[in-house]
Amino acid sequence: MVDLGYRDKAYLSKYDLDIRLFEKFNLKVTDLVPVRKVFLINTDKGDKILKRIDCTLDEFHFIVEALKYINRSFSFIMDFEDSIDNKKYAQWKGEYYCIMDKIEGRECEFSNPVDLSISSKGLGKLHRASEGFRYKNSNKNICGNLLKNITRKREEILFFKRMVSLYENRSEFDKIFLDNVDIYIEKIDKCLEFLNNTPYYKLCSEEDKIVLCHHDLAHHNIIINNDKAYFIDFDFSVIDLKVHDLCNFINKVIKNFSFDIDKAKTILDNYCSTNTLSKNELSVLLGMMTFPEDFYDISKDYYSKRKDWEENIFVSRLNRKIRFEPDREEFLQEFREEIDKF
Repeated sequence: MVDLGYRDKAYLSKYDLDIRLFEKFNLKVTDLVPVRKVFLINTDKGDKILKRIDCTLDEFHFIVEALKYINRSFSFIMDFEDSIDNKKYAQWKGEYYCIMDKIEGRECEFSNPVDLSISSKGLGKLHRASEGFRYKNSNKNICGNLLKNITRKREEILFFKRMVSLYENRSEFDKIFLDNVDIYIEKIDKCLEFLNNTPYYKLCSEEDKIVLCHHDLAHHNIIINNDKAYFIDFDFSVIDLKVHDLCNFINKVIKNFSFDIDKAKTILDNYCSTNTLSKNELSVLLGMMTFPEDFYDISKDYYSKRKDWEENIFVSRLNRKIRFEPDREEFLQEFREEIDKF
């Protein structure tokens, strides 16, 4: 069982586990166990997952419709239980809840090349099954927004720099940030310059390059069972280019394994065994990979107080990201060479 952190416990405390909630799904619950931000429940209809809906109903409907569309040709995804009102959710005391079937299997291990191969093939099939899906909620269709979003992130970093420069008493994090921020602003500028010279906007006009992107391909959102990859937790899913998910996936895998180029090659090779990537897509992918996401994320987490970590944790993580920057640069050079061979 997964150990629960403080934030998970605080989140789970918001659940109202009244028996009448489960009756809204016509379920009898015999036991429940907390796992991250959901509950695993044992019911008279098998093991299920109870989840409090932490988004608007329109965003939830987006996920429901997307999975319904994908399920026509790709069944390795989560599914929602119908309530007694024939809805995919139930309202209880001002909150909305959904219940999903529990997918049997184990969490993907990025250290395992077999798991990585299975997941990459599965991702290719997931993308292929989602081609053509569109939704009225324009907030979920972010195709075409990449350069604007990177420019916004650059402005945020500049704002943090100006803000910290005015501090009379600077924390250790502040000092490390100021010592390195100009280097990373320069990297963002080079990223924007590179992407501006790619056919990014042309790709955004090609329907077969636009898919449902999972957008949170962490190891615990990929379940391995019988050599198949199942994908769960589509809370952050969006409509965008295929390479959006590939960039997200590669970054999540390599950052904990010394930016190992072989892992990136495994992902691309296996993805391309079930889907396709053009030269133009690979060029945009390389540009996306050059953005210093780790530095931006830790800076944003700290200065916007997105995370309530202790100061020493922030400092440790910032130092680690800076320390591994040469490895990341070496990886990007190797990645560029691999893409030239594709």
